[in-house]
Amino acid sequence: QVQLVESGGGSVQAGGSLRLSCAASGFSVEARCMGWFRQAPGKDEEGVAIIDYDAETDYIESVQGRFIVSRDNARNTLDLQMNSLKPEDTAMYYCAADVRYATCPRRYLRSGSWEFKNRGQGTQVTVSA
Repeated sequence: QVQLVESGGGSVQAGGSLRLSCAASGFSVEARCMGWFRQAPGKDEEGVAIIDYDAETDYIESVQGRFIVSRDNARNTLDLQMNSLKPEDTAMYYCAADVRYATCPRRYLRSGSWEFKNRGQGTQVTVSA
């Protein structure tokens, strides 16, 4: 049974950094399509980043150069390093996995976590001005 549990969220001032981690069980994060999504209050969910089996990544424009998605195969986790945080980054962050694919269909970044079939419960990130 696939299970994803996010951690690492918290409150930080603008310009600060946080590192989110998603612990996976029931499958190996190695060689699987995975991603991070977020949802702010009153807004639609949006994709943040996706990563393929070969570490090829894709980010939304607003986090390019500030966020880095990576996997730790030894710990079986998906991580998201978030730097230079802005108040508009405030949201609940979710990780997602689609164990059917090694390479994420590129539409996944913009279509939503529902495409992945598996999503965690989320971790809150709050950035104050």
